[in-house]
Amino acid sequence: MPVATQQAPSTAERVRSVCVHATAAMLAVDGVAPAATPVHHLLSDGAFAVTAGTDSELAAAITGTDGAEAVLELTDYAPIPLRAPVRSLVWIRGRLRQVPAALVPALLDVIAADDPNPALLQVNSLQCGLSLMWLQTASVVIADATGAESVAVDDLLTARPDPFCAMESCWLQHIDSHHSEVIDLLASRLPAALRRGHVRPLSLDRYGVRLRVENDDTDHDVRLPFTKPVNDLTALGHAIRVLLGCPFLNGLRARRA
Repeated sequence: MPVATQQAPSTAERVRSVCVHATAAMLAVDGVAPAATPVHHLLSDGAFAVTAGTDSELAAAITGTDGAEAVLELTDYAPIPLRAPVRSLVWIRGRLRQVPAALVPALLDVIAADDPNPALLQVNSLQCGLSLMWLQTASVVIADATGAESVAVDDLLTARPDPFCAMESCWLQHIDSHHSEVIDLLASRLPAALRRGHVRPLSLDRYGVRLRVENDDTDHDVRLPFTKPVNDLTALGHAIRVLLGCPFLNGLRARRA
């Protein structure tokens, strides 16, 4: 009996991808106003390196203490305008502590080697300064249109972000703006009852394409899986041509008469 091919990212893979391309992140500690964190980086021990304004209430609440229980919320927005633009939310709960000053330079180097985020330059800056903190992870939960699921920290560390994270937004925007014929071909693969709605490209990953169908009063998200997972642009192009029903799967040309 053939082994079934995985047709969607695992929970851990979904969280890792959100960590890479989340466009909004907030830190919350009881008793103070939530603070935006432009840095939210998963470290090799499962903790998250995060930042908050040096003069913020949140930074003041943990300065000189053993930390406080906190929640990091990551919001993954669709890169195209949709009626319901949030694709998923991730909540990381744990204990938030300030990084000792002596360890800040080395930790910044570790983060920058993997993610050269310009916001790192604001850590300990005299203007628009940010404080660097550790969130020692206790639990991780992701929620989307399919429901909510938790993921173990060990699984999170062994998973990897989707290989097309960096290009996904540009691809979706380009298809949505300039290639309605591609969306129409993808929509033709949907159940007949869903083809009457407004079909939009929602996401792309190594396992397939997701479409958002906006009807008058409801939204439906539908995954069109590839025949097998792909890992590079060549394989991705081939997999998309298969979904579109392209007769020239390998770039062949029609035979001359």
